[in-house]
Amino acid sequence: MPARVAPFNQPVVDEFRANGGRVGGPFDGGDLLLLTTVGAKSGHETTSPLAYLHIDGELVVVGSAGGGPRHPAWYHNLLAHPAVRVELGTETFGAIAVPAEGAERERLFEQVVARQPGFGDYQARTERALPVVVLRRPQRATEPAEVTTLAAKLVEIHTWLRAQLADLRGQADEYFAQRTGGPPGLSLQLRQHCLAFCEGLHFHHSGEDAVLLPNLERQYPHLRDAIARLRGEHGTVSRIKDELEKLLADITTADPARFLAELERMSAELTAHLDYEEEQLLPVLESVPFPPA
Repeated sequence: MPARVAPFNQPVVDEFRANGGRVGGPFDGGDLLLLTTVGAKSGHETTSPLAYLHIDGELVVVGSAGGGPRHPAWYHNLLAHPAVRVELGTETFGAIAVPAEGAERERLFEQVVARQPGFGDYQARTERALPVVVLRRPQRATEPAEVTTLAAKLVEIHTWLRAQLADLRGQADEYFAQRTGGPPGLSLQLRQHCLAFCEGLHFHHSGEDAVLLPNLERQYPHLRDAIARLRGEHGTVSRIKDELEKLLADITTADPARFLAELERMSAELTAHLDYEEEQLLPVLESVPFPPA
């Protein structure tokens, strides 16, 4: 199903896509991107055109809503589903949406207003602090190789999962190293990256359970025991994922020590699972073309 677009935004989105990211009218000469988010309640994708800035190498957008009293819907969406899609010029890529906090938010917003004073006018119209959101493209561990078999596709996905898990653990280590006690709580950045990782992991395992594993079970009876073990490990990893997501429901009261313990448990279980899956499935998937005919 194509992403939804509000009727008043449709002409802008159409013009953007037809002209490689360039639009006229009131947006002529401005820097515009398209942000696609997943609805916090509906689960449907929605695309919104937004002004953006490059600040210190980061891609930044602001939840101004024209200075209205409420945050825009796309902001609520990305809090629930941090993994977003960005169209910038002729390029489309996935990103993790991370709202800036505290001093970092103030620093970024000061630069936003210095470059685009209209955002200062929007802030003056409302009592809420306008959200400043960094759209962060996940780092790749290596340059992607050409994928021609299902085995190579599985390795590509596993490489992404391992890289995102390593990045998440690195962020957690940095966060805990900077903590000096105080009340419970976690950073919004850590929350967003963890939720995005959990969503990606759930999507991958759900697809395997629905399609890949049943097909392999029918075609390769000798793999049934291994597939039964993989399904069991999916359940274990899913339970840990659910515990992490519960901890992130309210980051102001989350127990950092428990979060770190669950993250370490996820790391151990998932790493062992990916290693075993590759050992068992790659030999038979090497002969399966990708994409399928």
